[in-house]
Amino acid sequence: MNAVVATGVFVAFMVLTVVLGLLAVRGRGGGGGGLTEWSVGGRSLGAVLIWVLMAGESYTSFSYLGAAGWGYNHGAPVLYVVAYMSCGYAVGYLVGPLLWEYARRHDLVGLTDILAHRYGRPWLGAAVAVLATVFLLPYIQLQITGMGVVVSTISYGAISLNWAYFAAFAVTTGFVVVSGLRGSAWVSVLKDVLVIGTLAFLAVYVPLHYFDGYGPFLDRLVAEKREWLTLPGGSGGTSGSGAGGSGLGGAWYVTTSLLNALTVVIFPTTVAGYLGARDADALRRNAIWLPAYNVLLFVPMFLGMAALFVVPGLTGAGSNLALLELVVDSLPAWAVGVVGVAAALSSIVPMAVFMLVIGTMWGRSVFPLLSRRRGGEGRPAREVRQKGAAQVVVVVAGAVALILTYAAPTTLVRLSLISYEGMAQLLPLVLLGLMWKRFTLAAGLSGLVVGVAVVCALVFTGRDPVWGVNAGIVALGANLGVALVVMYGTYGTYGTYGVYGTRAACAAARTGPAPYSYRAGGRRHGPVTVSLSFIVPASNGPRT
Repeated sequence: MNAVVATGVFVAFMVLTVVLGLLAVRGRGGGGGGLTEWSVGGRSLGAVLIWVLMAGESYTSFSYLGAAGWGYNHGAPVLYVVAYMSCGYAVGYLVGPLLWEYARRHDLVGLTDILAHRYGRPWLGAAVAVLATVFLLPYIQLQITGMGVVVSTISYGAISLNWAYFAAFAVTTGFVVVSGLRGSAWVSVLKDVLVIGTLAFLAVYVPLHYFDGYGPFLDRLVAEKREWLTLPGGSGGTSGSGAGGSGLGGAWYVTTSLLNALTVVIFPTTVAGYLGARDADALRRNAIWLPAYNVLLFVPMFLGMAALFVVPGLTGAGSNLALLELVVDSLPAWAVGVVGVAAALSSIVPMAVFMLVIGTMWGRSVFPLLSRRRGGEGRPAREVRQKGAAQVVVVVAGAVALILTYAAPTTLVRLSLISYEGMAQLLPLVLLGLMWKRFTLAAGLSGLVVGVAVVCALVFTGRDPVWGVNAGIVALGANLGVALVVMYGTYGTYGTYGVYGTRAACAAARTGPAPYSYRAGGRRHGPVTVSLSFIVPASNGPRT
């Protein structure tokens, strides 16, 4: 009977989710329009929808499963999540409006679009799209797996993992293909209401139910599991001994928080949220408000530690069920169903944005290079065609992740080890490229290749952390160092006429006949064109 009630609640909310996502485009052409409307909501989302969307992207199945599991296994090190997200919002206060303004001015819809325009190389956008897809597919697979575990647990085993995996794919694809980013934002409203309500309830209920309050719970935690309250944390749910050899010490904590805080602002899903905003002020306001949402992350972390005393002995992947085990053990079936829906939506919303972003990158940056139908096609027709290609890619990307979840689950799990640290290697190419106009493509690509190679070498040989610090930040240091060496080693400055470029180009400018010629902002100036991007006259300054 419990299984029937909990499953009924879950199914009802999943139907509501699909309906809500589809209703998001009511009054906006019923899902019509081009790629801009579909991928970034027509750049018309207000402060509230941007807030719930970006909060929804950050609050994934990790919050119910991984955060509780880390709290169960290690304790204090899991606080890096709160640290990096809060710091990331502070960085986003500056970076978000920068990306939004650049994309709005040049009619761009994604990170790969921005890079292709900044460096004047369409193939660069396509190459980054392929690389980002490799790094993002594991996140789709992790959300599918997370929702499968949640649904199977809250249904008391009545729904198998395989059917739960398929439900995650079907529900997400059902609305994101039609509604795009706007549909994800509307579903985020339902998700955030349930997340805030269920976690606020559990934060009060679990300590009272099992320990008679926070006082007795924390007293017991200090007495029996003291290591869980300091770095480097505990050694797992089966022992009270420390974990000094875990590598999760102070240096790891600081470097991981720093790396992730910088990376999150250029993560393709975050950029999609930025570009969907109505104006830059909405992004600044959200950067101020969003850290308050992180308070909720303390709940699964503490409840994971509470599970040490209620369900001891969880090991491996089983520790990720620490929070759900408390829920199933102590709540009636209908309440279990509601908590399960909140956890499931925490998988669906970010998975929808991951799929949307992959579709957008391929529809805008990859397929246009493969299809040469450019002449005579107006912008509306081109946008509709790109949107159609992006929608197909959404289904394909989700299907690939689903099939690999069934057939070869460890393949994407191994890739997930380098996903975030790999995406971090795009930081110089993106941020330095936008903020420093003399930063060159050769420098950015050289650093990117070295950074990704270092990450793969360290992570896949089991050396993360390395020397006590996050392997990704070591790779990023190598990336930046190589980029600067390449840039200063191959580029110089000829300041008299404000020409920046290769030494050869500068020499040509020195000896060639006046007036000197240059290419700036896509325009041709003078009798001869120096074929270099971002060569500008001194009187105008760097163009953006």
